[in-house]
Amino acid sequence: LERVRARRAPPAADVLATLATRARRHFSVAECGRILLVPVAEVRYLRAELKYVTARTAAREYVLDESLVQIEQEFPRSFLRLHRNCLVAFAAVAGVERAAERDGQKEAEPRWEVLLRDLPERLPVSRRQWPAVRQALGL
Repeated sequence: LERVRARRAPPAADVLATLATRARRHFSVAECGRILLVPVAEVRYLRAELKYVTARTAAREYVLDESLVQIEQEFPRSFLRLHRNCLVAFAAVAGVERAAERDGQKEAEPRWEVLLRDLPERLPVSRRQWPAVRQALGL
């Protein structure tokens, strides 16, 4: 009887370790009295605005109740920080391009924007983050 029990149920510590190593695959979004599950793989970028974080997919935007820092720490292989208020999904990056000049004046240091695969938006890269972005994208 003990041998059968030992084969049937893994030790509780093993179950907990397995659950802890699994990354979640969805963001939970409370909306209109329901909770939606937004797949992490569908999120193109996340942007912080005041107290909220907006997750942008190809179809629409969702408001998350999490901080960018939490998301960045939980998904370091999925998202790249572009700016203090923005993370982009590695899979959504189509390339980078120099930002348009402001008021016809050239800046001493060029500014860069990330181009997205299936969205028209361009995401600005901060000067402080540019070296890390360039390295992460292999540029």
